[in-house]
Amino acid sequence: MNILALGALGMPEMIAIFLVVLLLFGAKKIPELARGVGKGMGEFKKAKDEFEREIKEGEVEGAKEWEKKPTEHDSIASTDTDHDDPHHGEEDKG
Repeated sequence: MNILALGALGMPEMIAIFLVVLLLFGAKKIPELARGVGKGMGEFKKAKDEFEREIKEGEVEGAKEWEKKPTEHDSIASTDTDHDDPHHGEEDKG
């Protein structure tokens, strides 16, 4: 059975985990362990924020590219200007 499937840990479970860690690592190693976990969490948060920033920049860049992309209407309008020329379609007989 998966522990995470059972829900959040209560106070008795937290105390039991703390006692097991205390027995395994000793009182002197716990502050070092806590610092390591804190640094790891900080690095994870920094990487997550950087990833989110890059995603948002990509969305903005994609929106700009989408705005630059000619639409079907724009391409039809550019070919319609040729029809305004009275000499359109005539060969140069010079």
